[in-house]
Amino acid sequence: MHCSYDASAASAFRQVLVQVDRIFRLFRTAFLGKASPVHFFWGSFDLAVTRFSGRSAPAHPGGVAGLPDDVTREAYSHEASSAGFWPGNDQYPRAAFYSYAYPTPTGFALAKIEPAGAVWSAPMGEWLLPYDMVRTAADPEAALMSFLQTTYRAAADLANWDRGLDCDIGAPRRPRSL
Repeated sequence: MHCSYDASAASAFRQVLVQVDRIFRLFRTAFLGKASPVHFFWGSFDLAVTRFSGRSAPAHPGGVAGLPDDVTREAYSHEASSAGFWPGNDQYPRAAFYSYAYPTPTGFALAKIEPAGAVWSAPMGEWLLPYDMVRTAADPEAALMSFLQTTYRAAADLANWDRGLDCDIGAPRRPRSL
């Protein structure tokens, strides 16, 4: 079906993705365990990064719209803490950052997450931080990094992850000295 194309909107979205990718790559450097590269999902149109505890997770029940259950079960075969950015959907129709853990640890929905304005979405099972709150923050990079770090720490602490996998933020694509 033919749809209109708004070049300025597409360019603005690309600029957002470039900046978010930069922050996600920095966030990724503060973890020594297995982590995904920053990646883009065409189906849900989101940019994401995931850390893994190294422990097996219970079989995912499936039922993710547009994703075959076998793929979902493989993707969530190990405990994960994932964060991302997406332009919204019917359930949450505005751009936002999100963070969830699989399996969701007890108490995750009640964790103290920063910055102020981050909210738990029970229907979605994840923390949300509206993009506009980050965009208009005095220090957008610090606001986003605070969200990424506090949601990860809450998930890792509540699920008893090996916190020896945490480290200081490094430099993307630069190995640490031993």
